[in-house]
Amino acid sequence: MQDREIENSMGDTGFKKLSERDKKHIWHPLTQHQTAAPRLGIVKAEGALIWDEEGNEYIDGIASWYTAMYGHCHPHIVNALTKQMNTLDFVMFSGFTHQPAIDLSEKLIELLPKNQEKLFFNDNGSTAIEAGIKMAMQYYHNKGIKRNTLIAFENGFHGDTFAAMSASGLSSYNGPFEDFLLQVKRIPVPQEDTIDEVIQALETIIAENSCIAFVFEPLVQGAAGMKFHSAKGLDTLIKKCRENDILTLADEIMTGFGKTGKNFASDHLHHKPDIICLSKALTAGMFPLSITSCSLQVYNAFLSDEVSKGFFHAHTFSAHPLGCTAALASLELLNAAEIVDRREYIEEAHREFVAKIEGHDKVESARSIGVILAVDLKIKSDRYGSLRDELYTFFMKEGVNLRPLGNTIYTLPPYVITDAQLQKIYNVIVQALELF
Repeated sequence: MQDREIENSMGDTGFKKLSERDKKHIWHPLTQHQTAAPRLGIVKAEGALIWDEEGNEYIDGIASWYTAMYGHCHPHIVNALTKQMNTLDFVMFSGFTHQPAIDLSEKLIELLPKNQEKLFFNDNGSTAIEAGIKMAMQYYHNKGIKRNTLIAFENGFHGDTFAAMSASGLSSYNGPFEDFLLQVKRIPVPQEDTIDEVIQALETIIAENSCIAFVFEPLVQGAAGMKFHSAKGLDTLIKKCRENDILTLADEIMTGFGKTGKNFASDHLHHKPDIICLSKALTAGMFPLSITSCSLQVYNAFLSDEVSKGFFHAHTFSAHPLGCTAALASLELLNAAEIVDRREYIEEAHREFVAKIEGHDKVESARSIGVILAVDLKIKSDRYGSLRDELYTFFMKEGVNLRPLGNTIYTLPPYVITDAQLQKIYNVIVQALELF
């Protein structure tokens, strides 16, 4: 291997595995390094599979945090990136523009809800949310209106930058920073039998606070454990916000690009959000890129002869040509016949699996929407407790990459996963039900 040759050429007395070399300098996300096991060295990925440095093969059952939805190293995207690298690698996006960004804007606007007109480029999901919340705050500031409160769902997650953290409701992420966050009022997610109760809670918040925006994950709360809520209820909440001149911001970073059975979760709604945040599957995991889209109403509030009313928010790598190229190639695959067929197959297979296991005595709840499947076990567990670690270790030993959230096992597989690979995921979940 090339790594081995490099080590030897530097005079190292013996070959060191990636997992050993990693420990010297790298600080990993979501990791307590005092107790964590060594990180697994991955050397290759293709389709729905990844391989470690020992040659072990794993099915990527969560598409590497829901990014590689068309499979790893998809040749259509790789070829597009390779071509772009030889034409324009990078140019700053302040004062310049380029064809990949323009082409992407035109293609994406065709797919987004019809009220979306403008795209602002960022570099990851959290910064897309950050930009969206700042847009909403400045929208009212530019109009001379003072507002200071966000509305968000309980147990939501929107990222790790400060405005995104503020909108999030998971203390395992936010705990040390609570005293520094924006003011947020929270409501429960609406279920079919709780819509009136949640609307009443929203009306109370609106009456007692000066509200900027309602920030939400549409239909599925990912980090909360793939918790689903009512499209009808969410639609009613958006309508109520619109009646009270409160902007709405949909975090489609996880749900976007076909995962809920439609291009976007917002497509399940009649009332569309004013701002939509996109990342992850936007570039199929090939390149860090995100987008914050908005309505013309939001954009027009920033038009003025006063320079200070512009949106002075920037990322060095905004609209990176390679990221835009990867996104364009991904969008060409999204509704291609073979991908749509696989999405529909996975959706139906998930429904059949839910029907098979929902009566199991170890299952508290089983559910699916689109290509998202989640199973709650009748075992109490902290988010990063021992059960989660034991389940993760078991799945990896069986050759499947799944990352349980507490007592919730979920899969969100690449669209290109084979029938046999998908069945193996189901099989290891069933095995886990018998063992834990």
